[in-house]
Amino acid sequence: MQTTELTQENIRPNVPHGYMRNAQGHLVPDELVPDIDKARDELVHEIIGNAERMRDQMAAFKETVMGDLRAFVDLSAEKYGVKMGGSKGNTTFASYDGRYKIRIDVSEYITFDERLQIAKELIDRCIHKWAQGSGAEIRALVEHAFQTDKEGKISVGRVLGLTRLKIDDEQWQSAMKAVHDSMQVSGTTTYMRIYRRVGDSDQYEQLSLDFSKL
Repeated sequence: MQTTELTQENIRPNVPHGYMRNAQGHLVPDELVPDIDKARDELVHEIIGNAERMRDQMAAFKETVMGDLRAFVDLSAEKYGVKMGGSKGNTTFASYDGRYKIRIDVSEYITFDERLQIAKELIDRCIHKWAQGSGAEIRALVEHAFQTDKEGKISVGRVLGLTRLKIDDEQWQSAMKAVHDSMQVSGTTTYMRIYRRVGDSDQYEQLSLDFSKL
């Protein structure tokens, strides 16, 4: 993997010699920029450059580890005359003494197609039909389930929560079938987590690779 090299060109792209670009995008002659602003700018760029190199190293480390683990799965499969194909996820690799383990998890991104709106229409009809009974409570639950987040996405968990309601109504069951049919796997994300045993206990702690947790 190619690492990021900190150069004048990628620190301040398209900035002529003798100038600095301010936050508004304007070119300012060097002699008009206070020394303290220059020192701060240099410090921030130095730290960011080091952070980008570390990010590249971590990405290269993950790529190497994932490659090694995939190769090990293939090696293990060969012992049973099996050739593995596709994604190799949701697997745990432990050291012989049980002190360390590496867990690979593959999570799927679930989205909904247009049939979710059909389900919503069927649910609305159910609520209207039940208006004399518990319609208000169900309406609040449904409106919460179909709320979108800041990115305009609907919570998969909240919508699926509706399917767990025990409602014996043919129209409601049709709506729940539409919910299930509308679900689509739009992608996957692979997570690698490294753990070590806490003393001689049965508990493990994750080795954090997150700055905020160090």
